[in-house]
Amino acid sequence: MTATTSNQQDLQQRALHTLAGGVSSNTRLLNPHLIVERASGCRLWDADGTEYLDYLLGQGPNFLGYAPPRVVEKVVSAQREGIIYAATHRREIEAAERVLAVLPWADRLRFGSSSSEMVQAAMRIARNATGRRDILRFHGHYHGWFDNIQIRSDGGQVHPGSLGQLHEALDATITIEWNDEEAFTEAVARHGDTIAAVVMEPMMLNAGAIVPAANYLEHVRTLCTQKGIVLIFDETISGFRVSLGGAAERFGVTPDLAVYGKAMAAGWPCAAVVGTEDLFADVATGALTHAGTFNGNTIATAAVLASLDELEDRSVYRHVESVGAELIDSLTALMEFRGIPVRFQGLPMAFHARFDAENRSITRYAQLQTIDQERYSRLARHLIAAGIWVAYRGIWYVSAAHTIADVNETVKRFDAALSADYDV
Repeated sequence: MTATTSNQQDLQQRALHTLAGGVSSNTRLLNPHLIVERASGCRLWDADGTEYLDYLLGQGPNFLGYAPPRVVEKVVSAQREGIIYAATHRREIEAAERVLAVLPWADRLRFGSSSSEMVQAAMRIARNATGRRDILRFHGHYHGWFDNIQIRSDGGQVHPGSLGQLHEALDATITIEWNDEEAFTEAVARHGDTIAAVVMEPMMLNAGAIVPAANYLEHVRTLCTQKGIVLIFDETISGFRVSLGGAAERFGVTPDLAVYGKAMAAGWPCAAVVGTEDLFADVATGALTHAGTFNGNTIATAAVLASLDELEDRSVYRHVESVGAELIDSLTALMEFRGIPVRFQGLPMAFHARFDAENRSITRYAQLQTIDQERYSRLARHLIAAGIWVAYRGIWYVSAAHTIADVNETVKRFDAALSADYDV
């Protein structure tokens, strides 16, 4: 560090000289280049000691807040006994039993390290079970960065999501609008005999915070059953967040396979693909490959067990529902008082903010593409400067560590951001 640079600036330059773009995930390029020193509860501190109330929560995994003491203690204890055995261990079995106990529709699972890889496993399982090739997926839903599933949607058209990604890698995917019964019925009528699986976020949280329309999930479930299509819920974000049993429990519709991550292990890297015994039959014999050196390691499974210890009595969900609802109501009242057309939509534990002249519900991705995202990004920059760490893309996550006092402080900082020479 020089006399003219801060710790933050010095570390930013060091990061840029070692890490491509200064980060280890492209998602982090979407927000300011913050160098975080530490985090606790619902707050984080940058390298210069600046404190932020955090509503990004590491892109969602820290549902219990940062470094929850009881979880940390159990994970550290497990680490002292070794991490990777190249064999099954007690915590792995217990974690699987506990996860399946809160997902009564399922009876088998496999652990992995990231949801991106578990989506790949789910699609492989579905193709094996059906003997079909195609995957039906939806605009605006994210299922990982692999070539055969990452897309960029533009005006209803699908493009590869990245440079270096072959367009033909997406040949086995069909992409339609989500929350549109007619579009789904038409797609299944046209392609049903070639569709191995339908993969979706059962609540759209990657873009916006859109709940399924009345009867939509039921309609999808019915047609999948009729056509012998495997229904995959990607519950990476919604799982263990919108309820203990995820979106399947909250909305009352069960898939054939589901992918979980993020909140399942309270921020530790762990994911799972979960489903019925028949679908896992060839996985069980080894004929269908699913592998990974770090799968089911002691740290990850200890984190799953510790997370479930906190979640199973559901008091966390009651708390987050209450605090999140108060946050939405308070911010809505502030925007109305200020005469600023920022709208909040979603659930108390995960909601989306946007500028919108109309006080309407966004129900489809096509509507999201019409909002002024740049205007909200400008607001987000001011919120961050005022000490509220939020995503430029509009998603807000609420954790078990947030309190009503934090809500009140957030509203004060939000109001200060609007007063600080901010042109809305």
